Amino acid sequence: MRYLPLEEADRKLMLERIGVPTIDDLFAAVPRDKLLDHLPDLPRVRSEMEVERELSALASRNAAAGAHPFFCGAGAYRHHVPASVDHLIQRSEFLTSYTPYQPEITQGTLQVLFEFQTQVALLTGMEVANASMYDGSTATAEAVLMAHRITRRRKAVVSGSLHPQYRDVICTLSHHGGSRVTALPPDPDANEDLIAAIDGETSCVVVQYPGFFGHVRDLGEIAAAAHAKGALLVVAVTEIVALGAIKSPGEMGADIVAAEGQSIGNGLSFGGPYVGLFACRSKHVRQMPGRLCGETVDAEGRRGFVLTLSTREQHIRREKATSNICTNSGLCALAFSIHMTLLGERGLRKLAAVNHANAVALADMLAGVPGVSVLNETFFNEFTIRVPGHAGDVIERLAEKGVIGGVPLSRLEPERAELIDLIVVASTEINTDEDRVRFATALAEVLA
Repeated sequence: MRYLPLEEADRKLMLERIGVPTIDDLFAAVPRDKLLDHLPDLPRVRSEMEVERELSALASRNAAAGAHPFFCGAGAYRHHVPASVDHLIQRSEFLTSYTPYQPEITQGTLQVLFEFQTQVALLTGMEVANASMYDGSTATAEAVLMAHRITRRRKAVVSGSLHPQYRDVICTLSHHGGSRVTALPPDPDANEDLIAAIDGETSCVVVQYPGFFGHVRDLGEIAAAAHAKGALLVVAVTEIVALGAIKSPGEMGADIVAAEGQSIGNGLSFGGPYVGLFACRSKHVRQMPGRLCGETVDAEGRRGFVLTLSTREQHIRREKATSNICTNSGLCALAFSIHMTLLGERGLRKLAAVNHANAVALADMLAGVPGVSVLNETFFNEFTIRVPGHAGDVIERLAEKGVIGGVPLSRLEPERAELIDLIVVASTEINTDEDRVRFATALAEVLA
């Protein structure tokens, strides 16, 4: 059976109907330097077994996080996920369930999402949460668009503490949406004057908490300054476990909280799927993207669940829609909710305490390595170190010694020479005393 059954005449007919002369014209919006001018250097024909064999060989070249002492973070963290989480989400009624287009007949799905929203609202200290987003970066960008709608302004001020990739997603959506972004330079020393950048045209201030470089700071002053100018405070959280140990964004005046929920219930992977968390003040709920599940009673007084709010264009008139988010990360949200239920408040606080203690122990060890300095006075389970020379080279040499030693800033900010000697390091409950000793020993050997 052919996988491409259309013949040349069929393609010509479709192009004529669309009104373009060639297939290349369908990609006119893509910059020319991003298009290939030749076929990739791949074999034209291979059997299924040959393809499987070749891809398996390629995959084996990856170093799995569990195979070595692993200290990467920067928005994707390795945590222990109980086996019961994976077991429960693979039940057929969960694994095959999709987004509730006929919501009232999927009471189980709605209840799960309702409980998920409750957990997210409690974690973030906010009044209302939605039924999940794609991931943390797109949730943060959606928060900026939401702030524009609420304030009727079109300018976002982005802290240098925000993850570079989150910043880039905001800039991409803003560019195509006709709004402006004032992005402060990366702030590894936590010295930026963010308040000075807020003016009367600012719709929102976007701050990461804890910051990308690991710093934990009180956001109350920033919230007050933003509110004084009529702007909103958007707080992005990449490490949701941190909220088991530090004050919630809602307690410090946040108006919108966007977060990545991968750390709870969802294993580390090569880029996803992850689950975005989104919460806000109740007065802004009608501008919130995605869906909101609510609790009610049926005609006989029995407890039931409904889609209380669904603000995308498939449900309401396009001009009334707040977002083009086309689905929720239902299965990942379920995994998050199950893991949170297993932990409970006491378990989450204990998990957070172990994370912080492990990171403090690692920071003390690395600070004792000649030539290494730790930049942070405050941090949760992630901090930044400065090393002699090129941090990327140091990471590669550590990998040769069997240690995955963090994320060099040069990989995320390649054009900023002032960051070339910085590494963001994370230590979670997964890491053992032996792992930390191996890291410090290997780093000393590499730098020697």
